[in-house]
Amino acid sequence: METQKFSYDNSIVRAFLYATIVFGLIGFTFGLTAALMLFYPELPEFLFGTDDTTIKSLASGNIQGLINTHGAFGFGRIRMLHTNTVIFAFVCNIVYTGIYYSLQRLLKTRMYSDTLSWLHFWTWQFMIVATFVTFFMGINTSKEYAEHEWPIDILIAFSWIIFGANMFLTIAKRRVRHLYVAIWFYIGTWIAVAMLHIFNNLEVPLSFTGWKSYSAYAGVKDAIVQWWYGHNAVAFVLTTPVLGLMYYFLPKAADRPVFSYKLSIIHFWSLIFVYIWAGPHHLQYTALPAWAQAVGTGFSIMLIAPSWGGMLNGLLTLRGAWDKVRENPILKFFVVAVTCYGMATFEGPLLATKNINKIGHFTDWVIGHVHLGALGWNGFMAFGVIYYLVPIMWRTKIWSVKLANWHFWLGTLGIIFYAVPMYISGFTQGLMWKQFNPDGTLLWKNWLDTVTAIIPYFKMRFVGGAFYISGAILMIVNIVATVRKGSFQKEVPAEAPALANISKNRKEGEGTHLWLERTPVLLGILSFLTISIGSSVEIIPTLSLKKSVPTISAVKPYSPLELEGRDIYIREGCNACHSQMVRPFRDEITRFNGKNGQYSKAGEFVYDRPFLWGSKRTGPDLHREGGKNPSSWHYKHMYNPRSTSAGSIMPRYPWLIATDLDRSKMVAKLQLMKGAFDVPYTKAQIDSANSWADNQAKKIVKDIFSEANDVKMNYVNRPKGELEKKEVIALISYLQRLGTDIKTTEIKTASNN
Repeated sequence: METQKFSYDNSIVRAFLYATIVFGLIGFTFGLTAALMLFYPELPEFLFGTDDTTIKSLASGNIQGLINTHGAFGFGRIRMLHTNTVIFAFVCNIVYTGIYYSLQRLLKTRMYSDTLSWLHFWTWQFMIVATFVTFFMGINTSKEYAEHEWPIDILIAFSWIIFGANMFLTIAKRRVRHLYVAIWFYIGTWIAVAMLHIFNNLEVPLSFTGWKSYSAYAGVKDAIVQWWYGHNAVAFVLTTPVLGLMYYFLPKAADRPVFSYKLSIIHFWSLIFVYIWAGPHHLQYTALPAWAQAVGTGFSIMLIAPSWGGMLNGLLTLRGAWDKVRENPILKFFVVAVTCYGMATFEGPLLATKNINKIGHFTDWVIGHVHLGALGWNGFMAFGVIYYLVPIMWRTKIWSVKLANWHFWLGTLGIIFYAVPMYISGFTQGLMWKQFNPDGTLLWKNWLDTVTAIIPYFKMRFVGGAFYISGAILMIVNIVATVRKGSFQKEVPAEAPALANISKNRKEGEGTHLWLERTPVLLGILSFLTISIGSSVEIIPTLSLKKSVPTISAVKPYSPLELEGRDIYIREGCNACHSQMVRPFRDEITRFNGKNGQYSKAGEFVYDRPFLWGSKRTGPDLHREGGKNPSSWHYKHMYNPRSTSAGSIMPRYPWLIATDLDRSKMVAKLQLMKGAFDVPYTKAQIDSANSWADNQAKKIVKDIFSEANDVKMNYVNRPKGELEKKEVIALISYLQRLGTDIKTTEIKTASNN
């Protein structure tokens, strides 16, 4: 058969590799900054100015500088920037780097279209930059790992479709008949992420000329869809494509074949089938229907088997090559990465069990667990791939093996100093929250006692992050030096015989899976069906059956001012530190003042778009906050949390007090809620929205002035009605509403008919 000559495109690989390195460093910096703010909340004041004479400041000492930031550098926004940069900019870019490099070589062909490759590259990087801008501005949806507003969601979908089209068309023109295991994972990843992204991000824009939108789902329904997405974003963004990279790059670096072909088959199909079911384990003991929680737990435990199958397949590939691990830093990174993958995928199912979840959920244990996977599995796999590719693509040896080894040890120390303190912190939190005195009162009633106890572990985590980012900086130095001494090969000449046309039917004696591997369309269809089964069983009943979310007659829609306050709460990222879900535990009902034993009910969230149950309690739960503290306390707490709560690690929000509330879209928001979501606002209520908001604001300000004379005196010489116009009043109205609907002796549940 005639041999065909062609070339591999290294330029697109180089572009994604550079993007990985640059955005990786930015993402790590955001993470280190967030870690610092958890024990040094005065950081924004130090940088921009403060009126607190006990705090040194780089600015003139005037708090106006902090006010002028409008919260751009607040913890809630920095945290979102960190998680999204690490996931979408660092991990996704290294995945694209590995796929564009390996796919061409596994299929013996150039990518189908250079134009599509570069369109994919630039749309993805533009999306990342747009994310930075919008998140800094407070434009977000609050949904974990999916905080992008609707225009960016569309851009992500567009870029992902371009990537998929290029990948599938490249597969179609391949010169290798059977698809290697790494490609199975690439296909499964693309299908799952497309499904997850589209369905979770269904939202209704307030207008097509603005950024604001509201989730198509509300309350419990939004929660299950979000964690179907959130858990499987971990599965199909942070796991399956990286497993594809493992199956290609680890055998290449070790110069050994994959340990077991049969185990690869079992690993792939069982993983993509089981993983998709596990999302509800993030919602144990919440208002989610019990059957969904049980399904999530069951499949999470089953997930240990395929996950460890993949880990063992990776580690056993190194049989006979362990002597190389001692000398080769690339293999060191891969070994620790796969080990961390195994540890994280064992720990995850344990956290999904109810007995452990009731202690671990909402604590730093979950943060330690996530970062064991992110820093160890994702980070070390990325570093290994980078160190493998750069010498090959620039046709030289790595500039300094010693420096690469230093990076490895600094990174490993970083993982240990990050994860271990977070585990101890999490155990401490979970146990302190639940301890009672012999007389039945909480032993640690003051929430700040449980916060101050873990500050040392926050500091140790910061040290771990500093180690990790120091190693990454050494890598950048090493890569720059290697690139400078090498010669980049943009076009790599190759040749291979054309693929002969044969029947797509299964041949006599041909194994079923071997046949599947040469029929990519059927492989893709079966992957889609495998992924869809769990999704359909979990999502469709919850969304379609009204009985799954019984309404409570006492629960009413938010007032216009409360709705605006809720949007401010979302803008500032308050859900990063505060949950809104009182679980049916004695300690939570006692601590969070649930009246008459009222833990959170599903029917309380029917007007919440999006839901705000949260996944971490750095501060206390707020679902029963309404009426717990006077409005003047909230005012002072927002201006300076340490004035009301000594030792608080909450940042200051003075811009809320200085900035007028923008009411220009308030009526439109009510109209959208009624028209799109059938929220029972009357026409009279919508028409009188502004006067309704005015009256509520006046009542709150009146309460503040009667409760706090010092605040009243601050406004004596100011224009009348000035405070009523401020954003802080809207936020207070929302906080004072939380949980008040069912604080009654008798709760009537409305009929579902």
